[in-house]
Amino acid sequence: MGQQEAIQFLYEIFDASLPRLGPGNKASTIKAIQILLRAGRTLEKQANTPDLKILDVGCGNGAQTIELAKHFEGTVVALDNHRPFLMELMRRARAEGVADKIRPYEKDMHNPQLDCNSFHLIWSEGSLYVIGFTEGLSVCRDLLVPGGLMAVSELCWLKKAAPAECRRFLADEYPAMTDVPTNLSHIRKCGYDNVGYFVLPEAAWWGDYYTPLEKRLTLLEYRHRKDPQRLEFIKTVKREINIYRRFSDFYGYVFYLMQRG
Repeated sequence: MGQQEAIQFLYEIFDASLPRLGPGNKASTIKAIQILLRAGRTLEKQANTPDLKILDVGCGNGAQTIELAKHFEGTVVALDNHRPFLMELMRRARAEGVADKIRPYEKDMHNPQLDCNSFHLIWSEGSLYVIGFTEGLSVCRDLLVPGGLMAVSELCWLKKAAPAECRRFLADEYPAMTDVPTNLSHIRKCGYDNVGYFVLPEAAWWGDYYTPLEKRLTLLEYRHRKDPQRLEFIKTVKREINIYRRFSDFYGYVFYLMQRG
């Protein structure tokens, strides 16, 4: 399977129709919003004004984008480089009555082509790793107004003594992964003040992500039952789910909340 074919199959697995494309849930998104509202006076004052500008980086099919549009007035710029995700996001936004607040923006995260100092709030649930945690923080800081706020969820080690099988798997899948204190240090070095952080609950992995994804993998196993390469790809995703099922005490997604210094 060539690289382009592999990418297309990845999009077949992580289809836009899934509830979510990564760990997260409505409760965690709302919790992060509430922490930022308490921390940022500017955001609190502008939350109900049409002048507020929000950027959702790597929005995917937009579960969190819709929550942002429900909680704030103003405009949410939903950035993703995969058009089917943006199309599904807007379909869902119309169904929820918030499509007029969301502007889909089909661009690469590495080069968003947006004006500096133009957003009051930047959101990134499980997507900043694509360009690297610290690089992503730096890119986003330039886009924030002074005192602007940011929310990022990032995969982290929660305990030091993870079993070897777990460490080997994640070293292959995400070699840059580190722990909470190190990420908090990166946040400060990138010019932010830490506002707070919390670990996503296990329910945020299973309810809208792994459980429906497992059902889809079963469907794709049958659809591609005569294709060894695609079956091996599916096996890798299933192994990821099983690693989390067995070792969730040792790693997870952490929501980091910060303010541009």
